[in-house]
Amino acid sequence: MASSAKHLDKEKYEEVKKIFTAYLENKGLRKTSERYAILEEIYSRTGHFDVEELYAGMKQQGLQVSRATVYNTLDLLVEHGLVSKHQFGRNLAQYEKSYGYRQHDHVICTECHKVVEFCDPRIHGIQTMVGELLNFHILHHSLNLYGVCGDCRAKAARSQADEN
Repeated sequence: MASSAKHLDKEKYEEVKKIFTAYLENKGLRKTSERYAILEEIYSRTGHFDVEELYAGMKQQGLQVSRATVYNTLDLLVEHGLVSKHQFGRNLAQYEKSYGYRQHDHVICTECHKVVEFCDPRIHGIQTMVGELLNFHILHHSLNLYGVCGDCRAKAARSQADEN
Protein backbone atom coordinates (compact mmCIF):
# COMPACT_ATOMS: atom_id res chain seq x y z
CA MET A 1 0.00 0.00 0.00
CA ALA A 2 1.09 3.56 -0.52
CA SER A 3 2.66 5.54 2.24
CA SER A 4 1.23 8.95 2.97
CA ALA A 5 4.53 10.33 4.24
CA LYS A 6 5.72 13.32 2.28
CA HIS A 7 9.13 14.86 1.83
CA LEU A 8 10.38 16.81 -1.16
CA ASP A 9 14.10 16.65 -1.86
CA LYS A 10 14.28 20.11 -3.47
CA GLU A 11 17.60 19.45 -5.19
CA LYS A 12 16.41 16.20 -6.78
CA TYR A 13 13.07 17.81 -7.72
CA GLU A 14 14.84 20.70 -9.50
CA GLU A 15 16.97 18.19 -11.43
CA VAL A 16 13.90 16.14 -12.41
CA LYS A 17 12.02 19.32 -13.34
CA LYS A 18 14.83 20.34 -15.73
CA ILE A 19 14.81 16.89 -17.35
CA PHE A 20 11.00 16.97 -17.68
CA THR A 21 11.09 20.50 -19.13
CA ALA A 22 13.65 19.47 -21.76
CA TYR A 23 11.52 16.41 -22.58
CA LEU A 24 8.36 18.50 -23.00
CA GLU A 25 10.23 20.99 -25.21
CA ASN A 26 11.65 18.14 -27.34
CA LYS A 27 8.19 16.67 -27.84
CA GLY A 28 6.66 20.11 -28.56
CA LEU A 29 4.34 19.79 -25.54
CA ARG A 30 3.13 22.60 -23.30
CA LYS A 31 4.88 23.24 -20.00
CA THR A 32 1.84 23.74 -17.78
CA SER A 33 1.70 24.49 -14.07
CA GLU A 34 -0.55 21.40 -13.66
CA ARG A 35 2.14 19.11 -15.08
CA TYR A 36 4.74 20.56 -12.73
CA ALA A 37 2.34 20.32 -9.76
CA ILE A 38 1.85 16.61 -10.54
CA LEU A 39 5.60 16.09 -10.83
CA GLU A 40 6.17 17.84 -7.50
CA GLU A 41 3.42 15.82 -5.80
CA ILE A 42 4.96 12.57 -7.06
CA TYR A 43 8.46 13.51 -5.95
CA SER A 44 7.09 14.53 -2.52
CA ARG A 45 5.67 11.05 -1.95
CA THR A 46 7.32 7.97 -0.57
CA GLY A 47 6.38 4.49 -1.69
CA HIS A 48 3.88 3.42 -4.30
CA PHE A 49 0.63 5.10 -5.27
CA ASP A 50 -2.18 4.70 -7.78
CA VAL A 51 -3.75 7.39 -9.96
CA GLU A 52 -6.72 7.89 -7.63
CA GLU A 53 -4.48 8.39 -4.58
CA LEU A 54 -2.42 10.95 -6.49
CA TYR A 55 -5.51 12.75 -7.78
CA ALA A 56 -7.23 12.77 -4.37
CA GLY A 57 -4.06 14.01 -2.66
CA MET A 58 -3.82 16.91 -5.07
CA LYS A 59 -7.50 17.79 -4.66
CA GLN A 60 -7.11 17.75 -0.84
CA GLN A 61 -4.41 20.38 -1.22
CA GLY A 62 -6.77 22.51 -3.28
CA LEU A 63 -4.83 22.00 -6.51
CA GLN A 64 -6.96 22.36 -9.63
CA VAL A 65 -6.02 19.46 -11.84
CA SER A 66 -8.18 17.14 -13.91
CA ARG A 67 -8.03 13.36 -13.68
CA ALA A 68 -7.21 13.27 -17.42
CA THR A 69 -4.21 15.57 -16.87
CA VAL A 70 -2.99 13.29 -14.07
CA TYR A 71 -3.24 10.23 -16.35
CA ASN A 72 -1.61 11.99 -19.32
CA THR A 73 1.21 13.45 -17.22
CA LEU A 74 1.90 10.07 -15.60
CA ASP A 75 2.14 8.52 -19.07
CA LEU A 76 4.70 11.16 -20.10
CA LEU A 77 6.72 10.67 -16.91
CA VAL A 78 6.71 6.88 -17.33
CA GLU A 79 7.66 7.22 -21.02
CA HIS A 80 10.68 9.32 -20.06
CA GLY A 81 11.73 7.11 -17.11
CA LEU A 82 11.04 9.63 -14.34
CA VAL A 83 8.27 7.44 -12.88
CA SER A 84 7.95 3.64 -12.87
CA LYS A 85 4.65 1.86 -13.46
CA HIS A 86 3.93 -1.54 -11.91
CA GLN A 87 1.15 -4.11 -12.14
CA PHE A 88 1.33 -6.07 -8.90
CA GLY A 89 -1.08 -8.83 -9.86
CA ARG A 90 -4.16 -6.62 -9.67
CA ASN A 91 -6.04 -4.57 -12.22
CA LEU A 92 -4.64 -1.46 -10.61
CA ALA A 93 -1.46 0.21 -11.84
CA GLN A 94 0.87 1.42 -9.10
CA TYR A 95 3.50 4.09 -9.65
CA GLU A 96 6.63 5.33 -7.91
CA LYS A 97 9.23 8.00 -8.57
CA SER A 98 12.30 6.51 -10.19
CA TYR A 99 14.86 9.15 -11.12
CA GLY A 100 17.97 8.89 -8.97
CA TYR A 101 16.62 6.02 -6.87
CA ARG A 102 18.38 2.69 -6.52
CA GLN A 103 17.21 -0.33 -8.46
CA HIS A 104 15.02 -2.44 -6.22
CA ASP A 105 12.56 -5.29 -6.42
CA HIS A 106 9.24 -6.03 -4.76
CA VAL A 107 7.51 -8.61 -2.57
CA ILE A 108 3.72 -8.37 -2.82
CA CYS A 109 1.16 -9.89 -0.44
CA THR A 110 -1.58 -11.64 -2.41
CA GLU A 111 -4.04 -11.09 0.47
CA CYS A 112 -3.71 -7.43 1.55
CA HIS A 113 -1.66 -6.26 -1.48
CA LYS A 114 1.06 -4.73 0.72
CA VAL A 115 4.20 -4.02 -1.34
CA VAL A 116 7.63 -4.25 0.28
CA GLU A 117 10.76 -3.16 -1.54
CA PHE A 118 14.08 -4.96 -1.22
CA CYS A 119 17.51 -4.72 -2.79
CA ASP A 120 19.90 -7.62 -3.16
CA PRO A 121 23.19 -7.02 -5.00
CA ARG A 122 23.24 -10.66 -6.15
CA ILE A 123 20.36 -9.86 -8.52
CA HIS A 124 22.51 -7.22 -10.23
CA GLY A 125 25.26 -9.84 -10.55
CA ILE A 126 22.83 -12.27 -12.18
CA GLN A 127 21.62 -9.53 -14.53
CA THR A 128 25.21 -8.73 -15.57
CA MET A 129 26.11 -12.40 -16.04
CA VAL A 130 23.00 -13.16 -18.13
CA GLY A 131 23.63 -10.06 -20.26
CA GLU A 132 27.20 -11.14 -20.97
CA LEU A 133 26.26 -14.79 -21.51
CA LEU A 134 23.47 -13.99 -24.00
CA ASN A 135 25.16 -10.92 -25.52
CA PHE A 136 22.50 -8.49 -24.30
CA HIS A 137 22.96 -4.97 -23.03
CA ILE A 138 20.48 -5.16 -20.13
CA LEU A 139 18.75 -1.79 -19.60
CA HIS A 140 16.66 -2.65 -16.54
CA HIS A 141 14.79 -5.48 -14.91
CA SER A 142 11.66 -6.08 -12.90
CA LEU A 143 11.34 -8.75 -10.24
CA ASN A 144 8.15 -9.22 -8.25
CA LEU A 145 7.78 -11.99 -5.69
CA TYR A 146 4.27 -12.89 -4.52
CA GLY A 147 3.32 -14.47 -1.21
CA VAL A 148 1.34 -13.96 1.98
CA CYS A 149 2.78 -11.51 4.50
CA GLY A 150 3.25 -12.30 8.19
CA ASP A 151 0.30 -10.09 9.22
CA CYS A 152 -2.09 -11.93 6.89
CA ARG A 153 -0.75 -15.36 7.95
CA ALA A 154 -1.24 -14.40 11.64
CA LYS A 155 -4.77 -13.15 10.88
CA ALA A 156 -5.57 -16.44 9.10
CA ALA A 157 -4.16 -18.44 12.02
CA ARG A 158 -6.29 -16.47 14.52
CA SER A 159 -9.32 -17.01 12.31
CA GLN A 160 -8.56 -20.74 12.12
CA ALA A 161 -8.11 -20.93 15.92
CA ASP A 162 -11.43 -19.11 16.49
CA GLU A 163 -13.22 -21.67 14.28
CA ASN A 164 -11.84 -24.60 16.28
